[in-house]
Amino acid sequence: MTGFDETYRDVVDYIIRCTFRIWEEKDIGLIATHYAPDCPIHTATGTVAGVDTVTAGTVKTLAGFPDRTLYGEAVIWSGDEKTGYLSSHRIVSHGTNLGPSEFGAATGKRVCFTTIADCLCRENRIVEEWLVRDNAAIALQLGLIPRAIARDQARADRLTSVAPQAWRIDAIESLRARTISPFPERTPPSSTTPDAFARWVFDTIWTHRRLAGVRDIYAPNAHWAGPSGRRLFGWGEITGWIVAIVASFPDARICVDHVASVETPRGREIAVRWRLAGRHEGVALYGAESHRDVLILAVTHWLVDAERIVEETTIFDEIALLRQIEGGL
Repeated sequence: MTGFDETYRDVVDYIIRCTFRIWEEKDIGLIATHYAPDCPIHTATGTVAGVDTVTAGTVKTLAGFPDRTLYGEAVIWSGDEKTGYLSSHRIVSHGTNLGPSEFGAATGKRVCFTTIADCLCRENRIVEEWLVRDNAAIALQLGLIPRAIARDQARADRLTSVAPQAWRIDAIESLRARTISPFPERTPPSSTTPDAFARWVFDTIWTHRRLAGVRDIYAPNAHWAGPSGRRLFGWGEITGWIVAIVASFPDARICVDHVASVETPRGREIAVRWRLAGRHEGVALYGAESHRDVLILAVTHWLVDAERIVEETTIFDEIALLRQIEGGL
């Protein structure tokens, strides 16, 4: 760990320990020594940059949920000292809404939600981060309606801007411009080649709609967790979720941006960061067709045993998605 503080044993310890020190010990000032001064933070609503922005966001979140406790469920990483370590950190947070937050006035209600932070780390600094949080799950537990929140946000967007943000348009167009792969075989590669394994799932099942591949790659009793606190079980429900997404965005194009994998006593854990671009022209999940273009930033974590996915967690910001459908961003 050349260039890292001696207190950190390895990249997993670095991610877990600095998260604990900043959030639970409330040593917020450590952000200045653990984030690069111009570190970009990519989210579903855009990119922000800089230590001051990260610090302000942390203080704002803690003001709303001052007793927030973070439990690290997994750190799946790749890279080395020369290229940098890229970690995918899955966190389950518990907290009480005791102060004002981005969701409104304090409600006094307890929440539990999942966040995944993909961080590129070099010499004790996070130099780039991709952050996905299940904001819809928080809203539901606070007694709020995610669609109503998204509608209000979209209305505010339209008052301050005459057009969608250029970065989102560019991202959508770049995904649409990608060449679709040839029709794939249904036989999946081994998880010992995690990059090929992950790309087969998204290419074969999602892009080419070979939904029967769910039975090839998932265990029959696989557990699935997703946005808005959804919990699914087995081939039928997981297939139904994929059908609902592609039916909502029939022209969906998907890009796998990064894959990492680690061996654990439970099996192989694989992290996949991906994006989806599509036009809302189906009613399966998100109401009447808006005919608006949307962009999803998502991270998926799999636990693979005996070449089958036995557990999956997929997180994206469903409020940000609804905000686009309502004409915002």
